[in-house]
Amino acid sequence: MGVYSEYLDKQLSFQDLTKERKGQLKKISELRGNRDVLVYAADLNKRVDAVSINYADLIPVSDQLSNLSGDKIDFIIETPGGAGEVAEDIVRLLHDKYKEVGIIIPGWAKSAGTIIAMSGDEILMGELSALGPIDAQLNWQGKHFSAHALLEGFKKIKKEIEETGVLNKAYIPILQGISPGEIENADNALKFAAELVKKWLVQYKFKNWNIHSSNQQPVTQQEKENRADEIAKKLCDHSFWKTHGRSIKIKDFREMKVKITDYRENKELNEAITRYYTLLQMTFATNIYKIFETKDSQIYRSLIPSMPRQNEINPTNVNNVIIDFECSNCKHHSKIQANLNQKQPIQTGGTEFPKDNKFKCPNCQTENDLSELRRAIEAQTKKTIV
Repeated sequence: MGVYSEYLDKQLSFQDLTKERKGQLKKISELRGNRDVLVYAADLNKRVDAVSINYADLIPVSDQLSNLSGDKIDFIIETPGGAGEVAEDIVRLLHDKYKEVGIIIPGWAKSAGTIIAMSGDEILMGELSALGPIDAQLNWQGKHFSAHALLEGFKKIKKEIEETGVLNKAYIPILQGISPGEIENADNALKFAAELVKKWLVQYKFKNWNIHSSNQQPVTQQEKENRADEIAKKLCDHSFWKTHGRSIKIKDFREMKVKITDYRENKELNEAITRYYTLLQMTFATNIYKIFETKDSQIYRSLIPSMPRQNEINPTNVNNVIIDFECSNCKHHSKIQANLNQKQPIQTGGTEFPKDNKFKCPNCQTENDLSELRRAIEAQTKKTIV
């Protein structure tokens, strides 16, 4: 049985899910020599701007770091990307406090997440791990878009004008909305990202690269800088990667001559990271969209609930939650009462929230799984359904 199926069968409450998640973080720490562990993770499936790396993340990252006291740390990251300037600040927080920083990528760390990964003294990846091409994200007229795509678009327009001598009228609204300064900002943003990667590879990843494995000759500072420059250019080369969302795996980095630790080679560590990552994704099945945590503390960021009718919560009684549940099959509505922390009398016409999370529709007898609903309620109320 797979890990995900195992946890689904256990029907974990939100509190049990949290406890199990913390247990796996503790195992990761122990297997890595009792290093500190800090998680920065966002739900890539929630389509809100706040899931990206942004300035509001610095306070919770700093807060969770203040709970730690070791000299080595593993930073577990899951992110779609975001602000390169904030990525730089996060890296500074980590390296100012620790003499050695490992970056663990159990799933995806794209764009600015890749920038952070390249700052690691050690980079750990596994079967599902993927980094992505580096591309600065800009905000224009309320929309987020790729700096590389903007520059490539203007190159295309310029080339078409040079070849035909005519400006396509369809381009006029676009050109009117973009200033030369914004084009320069896009170019500078791309250069900034590449420079960070080059700087950090030399400063951290290559700091112990002193001897060439091929000929046992000393590695010069210039050779480190040249290798870092090649890697940075490759990661920023969108003509090679083709799309912003492209996954760059262990094999790709090794071809770029970037040393990656494949944590699958350590069976116990692989299991602990796989279990933690599975529990993390199950946690995101609630209204939580971002988690900052250590094995002993955590900060959650949650969306204001906006659920379908069967998940609507009536806040009139803090001791229970009344759910207007719509059957997935016949659309019949039932009133389900979830008592929080202690038993309460069931309201007239209501049904008690099932202990096994299996609710059988009284109209068509279809069995509905309420596991995710249970976790969402418990995450929102911070209480246990009894």
